[in-house]
Amino acid sequence: SAYTAVTMEVFEALHAAWPDAAGIVIQSYLRRAEADVRRAIELGARVRLVKGAYAEPEAVAFTSRVEVDEQFARLARLLLDEGHYPAIATHDLDLVRATIEHAQRYRIASERFEFQMLYGVRRDQQERLVADGYRMRVYVPYGTEWYPYFTRRIAERPANALFVMRQLWD
Repeated sequence: SAYTAVTMEVFEALHAAWPDAAGIVIQSYLRRAEADVRRAIELGARVRLVKGAYAEPEAVAFTSRVEVDEQFARLARLLLDEGHYPAIATHDLDLVRATIEHAQRYRIASERFEFQMLYGVRRDQQERLVADGYRMRVYVPYGTEWYPYFTRRIAERPANALFVMRQLWD
């Protein structure tokens, strides 16, 4: 996306000024994501890895779920191996399991990374991860623009609406 290059430029400038305070969210479904992750690793920056939720053309982003999941898993492994306290932000239990399996296989301590999920979504999984010794950060959209943010997320991926509705009654 046109915004991604500008975002990376701004991030690099902020990270140069405040290396301990500036991190970056990288959308793994973008085709350029691996290069962005590698650049963040090179800078010693913190990365929050998300799948990505905006409609992008196929030239810019992977469009099949299989490709998106494979890219996310690959980048999560890279961040676990070489990153600086990465945040693995997903509600996808297969990707959570894959992350844990990789960390266990390569003896990556649970204190070296964290999981992140939205408030109220997969609460049981959040509690289970904490009980198992993993760090969990809960994301809470708030402020006057929370509803437009929420509706944009649903509009970009209508399947999100069903997912959220299921979580309300779990």
